Amino acid sequence: MTIHQNLIAGEWVGSDAIKNINPSNTNDVVGEYARASADDAKAAIAAAKAAFPGWSRSGILERHAILKKTADEILARKDELGTLLAREEGKTLPEAIGETIRAAQIFEFFAGETLRLAGEVIPSVRPNIGVEITREAVGVVGIITPWNFPIAIPAWKIAPALAYGNTVVFKPAELVPGCAWAIVDILHRAGLPKGVLNLVMGKGSVVGQAMLESPDVAAITFTGSTGTGKRVAAASIEHNRKFQLEMGGKNPFVVLDDADLTVAVEAAANSGFFSTGQRCTASSRLIVTEGIHDRFVAALTEKLKTLVVDDALKAGTHIGPVVDAGQLKQDTDYIEIGKGEGAKLAFGGDLVKRDNPGFYLQPTLFTEATNAMRISREEIFGPVVSVIRVKDYDEALATANDTPFGLSSGIATTSLKHATHFKRNAEAGMVMVNLPTAGVDFHVPFGGRKGSSYGPREQGKYANEFYTTVKTAYTLA
Repeated sequence: MTIHQNLIAGEWVGSDAIKNINPSNTNDVVGEYARASADDAKAAIAAAKAAFPGWSRSGILERHAILKKTADEILARKDELGTLLAREEGKTLPEAIGETIRAAQIFEFFAGETLRLAGEVIPSVRPNIGVEITREAVGVVGIITPWNFPIAIPAWKIAPALAYGNTVVFKPAELVPGCAWAIVDILHRAGLPKGVLNLVMGKGSVVGQAMLESPDVAAITFTGSTGTGKRVAAASIEHNRKFQLEMGGKNPFVVLDDADLTVAVEAAANSGFFSTGQRCTASSRLIVTEGIHDRFVAALTEKLKTLVVDDALKAGTHIGPVVDAGQLKQDTDYIEIGKGEGAKLAFGGDLVKRDNPGFYLQPTLFTEATNAMRISREEIFGPVVSVIRVKDYDEALATANDTPFGLSSGIATTSLKHATHFKRNAEAGMVMVNLPTAGVDFHVPFGGRKGSSYGPREQGKYANEFYTTVKTAYTLA
């Protein structure tokens, strides 16, 4: 089997490799991917540093052409790349193709951003002096991405970094090197100069640590666990570098008495169980007022009975496998914790056997949970959802906000009054009304509050706040 190598200074290098296993069928090896060493990471950083002066001063049409060409190829290969994504991560094929299309849209958007770069020219308070305010590239950007969105999240970090003139050292999650390699290969063939984009696949404790320790990395953008995010922050402060963190979530979805039951159930099922619940924006806390509680639980339970858990590539599958054995154990451990805490297991919770060996778990619904339980406080990151009964809207809002996280928050209601109040008072970076908590557009800001995020927002034009630095220049006329 061909080894997919790391890209360092424009050359494909590396021979020590690991197998990429399909969670829908553990007998299926997706490919073999090289593991970078700490020295490889240092070489990648050095290459990015050497390439920065030329790339940061490159013409905007050159950057536009490369990013647009990348977008076009990703879109043209959406079925192929979507299949790769589904095989290595376990997301259903329609979801995987949708994520691939989103990656293409992100690259196309930031291709356009290269042509929209702007500054300000303003008069000084002193006579005969002009002031120019411009944005410039930061330098070498370290990019560390998670396994749950293996093509979209790398896209929304790499595309703005390159569009604004930065050079990149990219470390994807070890579980999903395939999509990362494919994106880098496309960008490389699109004409990026040597050293502008470097791929170093491997262990976070080796490759990621080398990035954190390097004084030549000017900025790091990270999406992953809260614990690792804190280590990224501490190391970045030591080097006085910019850092951007997207971490955990324990997102609430409120259902009020006046909600449209069908809308509420569809949004809750999508929020909690699609993508196997492995989304940082997934809602694992359903906060339901007592007037609709029983009808909602009954309707949601019936909905869960219709959802098919099976191979991600199989037509008709609604929920694919959990990503690997470690995540499956975490999910099942939390199911036992929920039982022990006194929550009622209303549906699911069992492992599922299919034609091929894989990490299959039934969608799991707890009722009679409280917001003090661990299953309501801690991020599980699987298809495990708790229903919390509350008296009224005021208690629902207070319960929704009673969390150390603040990424996404949703509400199902037909009341304009409550919808408007919730949008203003939900302590989250993103708020959804009669929509799933997961699912955001590629051209608008993404990010949260409290323990979920730190630093400027990702995506859209707001990305320039992280990937550029402001310069103010004075000129005597």
